[in-house]
Amino acid sequence: MKVVTAEEMRRIDRAAADMGITTDMLMENAGRAVAEETRKLVGGVVGRRVLVLVGPGNNGGDGLVAGCYLADWGAEVVFYLCAQRPPTDKNLALAIERGLVVFRAWEDDDFKDLNSLLASSEIVVDAVLGTGKSRALAGVFGEALARLSEVKRSKPRLIIVAVDVPSGLDADTGAVDPKCPSVDFTVTLGYPKVGLYNFPGAERAGKVIIADIGIPPELAEGVKTELITEQWVCSVLPPRPRDANKGTFGRVLVVAGSINYIGAAYLACMGAARVGAGLVTLAVPKSLQPILAAKLTEVTYIPLPEEEAGIVSKKATTTVLEHLSDYDVLLIGCGLGQRPSVAKFVRSLLLDATGRQVPPMVIDADGLNILSQVPRWWQRLTSGAILTPHPGEMARLCATAIAEVQQRRVEIAKEKAVEWQQVVVLKGAHTVVAAPDGRVKLSQVANPGLASAGTGDVLSGAIAGLVAQGLTPFDAAACGVYLHGEAGEVLKKEMGDAGVLAGDLLLALPRVIKRLKTTGAGG
Repeated sequence: MKVVTAEEMRRIDRAAADMGITTDMLMENAGRAVAEETRKLVGGVVGRRVLVLVGPGNNGGDGLVAGCYLADWGAEVVFYLCAQRPPTDKNLALAIERGLVVFRAWEDDDFKDLNSLLASSEIVVDAVLGTGKSRALAGVFGEALARLSEVKRSKPRLIIVAVDVPSGLDADTGAVDPKCPSVDFTVTLGYPKVGLYNFPGAERAGKVIIADIGIPPELAEGVKTELITEQWVCSVLPPRPRDANKGTFGRVLVVAGSINYIGAAYLACMGAARVGAGLVTLAVPKSLQPILAAKLTEVTYIPLPEEEAGIVSKKATTTVLEHLSDYDVLLIGCGLGQRPSVAKFVRSLLLDATGRQVPPMVIDADGLNILSQVPRWWQRLTSGAILTPHPGEMARLCATAIAEVQQRRVEIAKEKAVEWQQVVVLKGAHTVVAAPDGRVKLSQVANPGLASAGTGDVLSGAIAGLVAQGLTPFDAAACGVYLHGEAGEVLKKEMGDAGVLAGDLLLALPRVIKRLKTTGAGG
């Protein structure tokens, strides 16, 4: 499923018009889709009191059409015009012909009618402003939406459905006007908008429902941003032939762990194993090997020379390089620390091993922090890599502020993947996966249960395990993000969104894979 910016959606609409699919046709389809989704969401609309807040443009037109359909299906619909509609507006004329009640803000002294309507309504449809509206919510728009939010706070059972995007939400960035309402559902039209998957907009949008409004799919072929869907993941999951052996499913070398971060090595190794990697080997400071061996019984080991107890030495570069050709993927960085000897080791292995056969790499955590201290580090990487930064690590890699990263998550991940010519996995709510060729895949998951120490190590391990099984770096990254997110969703249903531990994800991963293979949703 493609995800579009406001400008991309406008281009698609223009291309549809060139094919003979008029604005009126799209508006009719959009309004009906909003009405149908609303009816499904509330379990029927017969006798339900519905207020439609109508703005001046096409979004308002969609709301008028939706309200007429809801009225036809038995709802008690009232329209509140927040601005003048064109004199030739046939949808407003149809509403009046049906005998539906229409209030006009410019005739409503002190918004007394609006206050009464909000107090008595069960469902409110926000059709005030759509995409591409960057103006501040002032005047009638601001008053109407502020009053809607106030009533919602005092009457939580009021259901708010937004048409396309909540009014005041920037469709490209997810930035919100202070008066943008927090809605229960957003019925986004044709294609979802990027801003619905970036905070704070994602919080205001509620549950996002994508409505087909009859736009031919080929019109969006040039859009390079997509949601990660279950169907796509099923289509790329590695096969599991019955005559397989451990070599069939690849070999992962994990370089991880230090005296203060022993658990990171465990979680990364088990993440790779739990997505089906055939063999996982842990290269770890030698004094930590006996500790980890007590828990990681299925993993093989390469003890590494130490600078001090639990801290890897630069000399470990030679040890790792001696074994590297035996593996299909290298995962490095989880819990390594950033001591001077560690930094020398990481730089030597990742940037100076020229002429060596180095498999694809997954670089996480301290590996990224160490790289960020090297000017133009991406020009010296010895192999193609998947970079898995959280926002703080991404900010260091980009030499910018975390706030800038969070405000422009999709754009920054895409820009840097192209500049660095590496796959970038920008972690966080609605994780962004960007490829060097400009493609982007977005996670649909925003789960606070995953905001705990170690979950990123599990994700990096899962991605490495999928690379080992033959997936391309971009596919492995996106597939790993999906499996990791779905494992979190499974645990959220069982345990809630507080108290989930990174280790809990490990057993959930194969359960998710089993479900996907059992349902056969791929294709």
